Amino acid sequence: MNRERKNIIIETLESCVDLNDVDIIQYFNELQKIGIELNKKKSFKEVFNFCSVLGNQERLKIIQSLRIKNYCVCELEAILDKSQSTISHHLRELEKIGLIRGWKKGKFTHYEVTDEKIVYYLELLKKNIKDTK
Repeated sequence: MNRERKNIIIETLESCVDLNDVDIIQYFNELQKIGIELNKKKSFKEVFNFCSVLGNQERLKIIQSLRIKNYCVCELEAILDKSQSTISHHLRELEKIGLIRGWKKGKFTHYEVTDEKIVYYLELLKKNIKDTK
């Protein structure tokens, strides 16, 4: 963080009513340590990736569709009214973190939700939110 940004934050902290009897510089340093520790946590990065992938409307629709039944790309094209290349991109992102898996069935790849991975990420999310308090 550059010096100017640091000074602006410290100045803002000084005007915070809840910090009247607090050493602002020491408190600022404590806050910085919290940020550094969050960035170091592997589980934080995993939760971030999970949320980033599911934070896309099309990917969430794919997951919800695959909860109904296993589908191939052409079936997902019809469901989502999106191109094959767009669907394939979203499938790759979901596969990358293990939320779905594909298998060949003839010349088409079919996809299914990986329930154990969804449970894993939800538990990790729950734990990370709980641990930050």
